Amino acid sequence: MIIGIDLGGMSAKAALVTADGKLVGKTRVQTSAKNSPEETAFALAQLARRAAEEAGVSYDEVEAIGIGSPGVIDSANGVVVQWSNFAWKNVPLAAFVENYAKKRTFVLNDANSAALGEATFGAGKQFDDCALVTIGTGVGLGIIIGGKLFEGFRGAGTEFGHMVIRQNGELCTCGRRGCFECYASATALIRSTREEMQRNRDSLLWKKALSLEGVDGRTVFETARENDEGAKRVLADYISVLGEGIANLVNLFRPQAVLIGGGVSAEGENLLKPLREYIYPRLYVLDYAPVDLLCATLGNDAGLYGAIENARSKL
Repeated sequence: MIIGIDLGGMSAKAALVTADGKLVGKTRVQTSAKNSPEETAFALAQLARRAAEEAGVSYDEVEAIGIGSPGVIDSANGVVVQWSNFAWKNVPLAAFVENYAKKRTFVLNDANSAALGEATFGAGKQFDDCALVTIGTGVGLGIIIGGKLFEGFRGAGTEFGHMVIRQNGELCTCGRRGCFECYASATALIRSTREEMQRNRDSLLWKKALSLEGVDGRTVFETARENDEGAKRVLADYISVLGEGIANLVNLFRPQAVLIGGGVSAEGENLLKPLREYIYPRLYVLDYAPVDLLCATLGNDAGLYGAIENARSKL
């Protein structure tokens, strides 16, 4: 038995997975940057014990704990090299949790964990080579090659969101300008929607969102379906930027499939159809090496599944 933990900036959740791939004992705890790494580790250890209890499993039967964490992760040693939201640097998270939980603990980057989860239990399980692009506050990427997770040197690779697509463009949280996530994240889509609303006070976007603060990632999709010209323009620009990045990814790695995760993926074919129309004409030898573009299927649970699978593979 292995407990998976998905660590986030506001909460952490934990669960176990059954032999037939179902999550059981799911529970969560609040997290905060105000807490020290040791305090967070103690809370995660307590969370793991509670997940076992909720699942009706004796904690003595648990072999290991797998954690998916934000930041640059040295997965070989279980160290959070850098996580800016919590101002963590070189935090030996696995060792801290092991000290309190008394179980072997393994840590993996959260985007990589989600990709591993989708590849093992979700939309990617039919492919040997696939990539998961997660669209949220930023843009994350996990790559599976030959059925194995690709992390890059010392686990510091696949920072897709920080690929510069516009020199001297928008200032990114990483300090560079023109990063992909400045234009392709849900945050960027919300910003572009608000800018269109401010340009056009007669836009149906106002009717949908009611205020600038009411805009979310769904607003522009819903309003575009009502044939609002401003919303259609914002959406077309967003699709072109997201599509350009994904086309670059495909031409570089050539996975069998690209999976789209994050809140925007809830749009399903409303997102995928225009993306395919943009991407496919821009790919080399598409007839020879076709690429599927699909939505991820595990939602917010992908990281839990991946954390468990990562720990299982290392036992």
